[in-house]
Amino acid sequence: MKLPVTDATALAVQVLTRHGMSPRCAQMTADHLVDAALAGHEFASLARLPFLSKMLEGRKPAGDITVIHETPVSALIDGADNIGYAVSVIAMDKAIDICRVSGMALVCARNTWASGRLAYYVERAARQGYIGIHVVNGPARTAPFGGRDTLLGTNPIAFAFPASGDNGEPVIIDMSMSATTHGGANLLKAKGEKLLEGVAIDSEGRPTTDPDAALRGAFLAWGGHRGYGISLAVQMLGMLAGSGPVVEDEHHYGLSFIAINPAIVMPGGEYPARVAELRRLISQSRPAAGFDNVRMPGANSQAAHRAALHAGANAMINVDDTVYKAIQEIR
Repeated sequence: MKLPVTDATALAVQVLTRHGMSPRCAQMTADHLVDAALAGHEFASLARLPFLSKMLEGRKPAGDITVIHETPVSALIDGADNIGYAVSVIAMDKAIDICRVSGMALVCARNTWASGRLAYYVERAARQGYIGIHVVNGPARTAPFGGRDTLLGTNPIAFAFPASGDNGEPVIIDMSMSATTHGGANLLKAKGEKLLEGVAIDSEGRPTTDPDAALRGAFLAWGGHRGYGISLAVQMLGMLAGSGPVVEDEHHYGLSFIAINPAIVMPGGEYPARVAELRRLISQSRPAAGFDNVRMPGANSQAAHRAALHAGANAMINVDDTVYKAIQEIR
């Protein structure tokens, strides 16, 4: 089914506040979920509401999000058990503010949970002319290469690079280091569909395409031993925020944000122009056999987002009927 953006946002705010989230954090989360839908990422949109609502059950009221340590080039933020969707916006914006003065910034956030699409945050930096980098060390759901125990998070990493031309669209790379994601597995479970082969194992270490068995077992690392190595790096960068070596619950994510002003080493707007030129060269390069074109990462999401925004007040998002029914039961 389709929902108008305004109705979808209001529905998300209603569900989240009903389950105890503050109106401010609920609005920030709802904006993120709807933006994910506009970009064509169904699994990261309203389909997350049942999971987030369950996470809010029995939770004590969250405190105030505060900066507990700061230097001219860094900050550490205490999320006070607020949802990561809100904490991440505040942390990324703090990194941007520091970068504006110092040229680069590292901001870490702890005592938070569930942070959504990383592209949403790093794009904020790139829209202001800065390189944005963000990693998350989340709950252990992924087995190390060759193992069966869940010791790694899905460990996403995202980059955003400012680019001139093309309506100022940045180049965004956002990917999980696990072969599937928690949100994706939950969406397939809700829809009664199967996982792809080779992305998960059950609790006995056997390959499975059953999303429920995968959620009780372990995801596999994306890219085999190479992806496993990058996942380890992400986990250790997330530990900068103060998380343990293994995040064993849904309360203590480690979030790290980096902002870099390319003008400190390449002034005059030359860097965004070079990024735009690289994008042009790749997009216009010759496709290999079996491909119609050569696509930049994030290009489809950006095109979907532009089309939705072009519709203005008439913009709609897609919501799976089964997912919508589940949301109605918890609103």
